[in-house]
Amino acid sequence: MSARAIASKVAENMKKASWIREMFEKGLRLKAEFGEKNVQDFSLGNPNADPPPAFYQALAAVAAERVPAQHRYMPNAGFPEARAAVAKFLTESYGLEFDAAGMVLSTGAAGATNVVMHAILDPGDEVIVLAPFFPEYRFYIEQAQGQMVLADTRPNCQLDVAAIETALTDRTRALLLNTPNNPTGAVYSDVDLKALGEMLACHDNDDQPLYLICDDVYRRVVYDMDRCPVPASRYARSIVVSSYSKDFSVAGERLGYIALPKRTPLREPLIGAMTMLNRTLGFVNAPALMQRIIARCPDALCDVEFYHQNRDLLCNALREYGYELPMPGGALYAFPKTPIEDDVAFVDVLMKHKVLAVPGRGFGRAGHMRVSYCVDRETIERGLPGFKAAIEEAR
Repeated sequence: MSARAIASKVAENMKKASWIREMFEKGLRLKAEFGEKNVQDFSLGNPNADPPPAFYQALAAVAAERVPAQHRYMPNAGFPEARAAVAKFLTESYGLEFDAAGMVLSTGAAGATNVVMHAILDPGDEVIVLAPFFPEYRFYIEQAQGQMVLADTRPNCQLDVAAIETALTDRTRALLLNTPNNPTGAVYSDVDLKALGEMLACHDNDDQPLYLICDDVYRRVVYDMDRCPVPASRYARSIVVSSYSKDFSVAGERLGYIALPKRTPLREPLIGAMTMLNRTLGFVNAPALMQRIIARCPDALCDVEFYHQNRDLLCNALREYGYELPMPGGALYAFPKTPIEDDVAFVDVLMKHKVLAVPGRGFGRAGHMRVSYCVDRETIERGLPGFKAAIEEAR
C-alpha cells in the first residue's frame, strides 16, 4: 500500500492545474540557467501598472490614524462605511442601485467567488463556465461540491448563447461569466448580454434559482471603449464579484467584494449566507486597513494607459509576424492561435527562444496560448524577436 500524504481530491486537482505550474517551474529553470533578464516571461497575470495617487494618499492618511479599534474584528460583511462607499461607486458606474446592505467585503475576488459557490450550491449542482476560462474556477466549484460544465464560446471568443442554453440541465444553478475575459481579453457585447439575460430569465424561478455570477475583476481595464457592458444590468438574479487588485494594481493586498443589486430576488437570505460563509470558510474579514482605504477612494483607478500601450506594442507585432488573434478589448492578456495545432509543442519552441507563454489547453482551448502583457515594456521589446523566430521556425 502506498503512503497517502494528502487528500486524493487535492492530488487530482493539482494535476489539473499542472500547465500553469509547469510553465512557472520551467521558467525558474530557464532563468537560473540563462539569467532572469535573458528570459522573457509572459506567463503570469500579475498587475504591474502604477497604483493611482489616490491610493497612496488614502494609505498615508489611514496609516497616520491612531484608533486601535479600527484594527480589531469588525462586522463580517465589512465596515459599514466601506461597504456604503463601494455601493455608491457601483450605483454610479453600473446604472443599477446598490446599497451597503447588499455588500460583503472579501479577501479578494477569489475569496468572494468561493463564498458565493458555497452559498448557492448543493452537492452535485452544476455551474456553467465558458471556455476558454480561468482554471481556478474548476477548483472553486468543486470545493463547494459542485460540478463544472463547459460551454464553448465562438471562434472569436464571443458569447454563444445557444451553446449556453444547450448546456443547461435541471441541476444548473449558475453561469459564471468573466468579461473582459481571462485568458482571451474578449469583451462581451451588450447585444449578446441582452440575449443571454432573456434566455436565462426563461429558465429561472424562485424554486430553482438560476444565478448569473459576474466576475468583474477586469471591468475597468478596457481599451477602445468608454466602459465595459454590464452583464448584471441584463439579468435580475445577478451576483457581482470583483476586487481592487486590478483597479488599484495592488493584487497582494487582497480586497474584494460581493455585490447584490437591490433588485436581486431573495437577496436577504443570500447576503446572510454569504456573510456567515465569509467567516466560516476561514477568511473571517477582508483586511481592515484596505477597507479603510477604499472607503476614501472607491473610484480610483490605476494607469490603464500603460496596459493599453503594452497591448498595442505586443499584439500589433504578433499580428505582423503572422499570429492570428483578435485584438483584446480589455483585461491583461492576448490569446493568439499557435501556428501549429499542438500548442504545447509550440510553447516549447518559444522556450528555445527564451520566451515563456502558457498553452491554451490549460484554459480549455487547445491550439492557442495565453500571453500576458502586464509586464515591463522592456520585457515585450526583448521578447518580440523570440516570438518572430518561433513562428518562422514552426512554419
